[in-house]
Amino acid sequence: MHDVRLLTTAEVPAAELAASRRLMDAAFDDFTDDDWAHALGGWHAFIGDADDVIAHAAVVPRLIVVGGREFSAGYVEAVAVRPDLQGTGLGSRVMAAMNELVRARFELGVLSTGEWHFYERLGWERWQGPAFVRGRDGVLTRAEDEDDGVMVLRVAASAALDLTAPIACDERDGDSW
Repeated sequence: MHDVRLLTTAEVPAAELAASRRLMDAAFDDFTDDDWAHALGGWHAFIGDADDVIAHAAVVPRLIVVGGREFSAGYVEAVAVRPDLQGTGLGSRVMAAMNELVRARFELGVLSTGEWHFYERLGWERWQGPAFVRGRDGVLTRAEDEDDGVMVLRVAASAALDLTAPIACDERDGDSW
């Protein structure tokens, strides 16, 4: 059984980043260069090696605003398992490492997905309030299409968080959420 390795983007060998990017293309039909860029600049959990990354997840730092309060959030990106190994627990293992990292370093964990049941099993909760994007000009814009996709992992600093409050992320290239 392969171990889960946790490295910062700066520590990951270029070949392993390239293998991880190939994994995203194999696992998703619509994974873009912007999606990959969103996964860089934080931490990566890997199973496999530079020649064959079989599971990957990333957490990047983002500012998330909930009900007017800013949280230092660990935002989960690029969670994938090689298609022929999906359903074998590898995704749960890399996400367990990401959960630990979020709990240790951030005030809140956040992600956007349609795979709620996978993340709910790991302690994530579906956001029930309205989603927004804060533009580069500081203006909040409603993001109705994200209302059913945002999930959070509450930690000590966010334990009393109101899951029905408005939630906002900063605009970025590609999908903001």
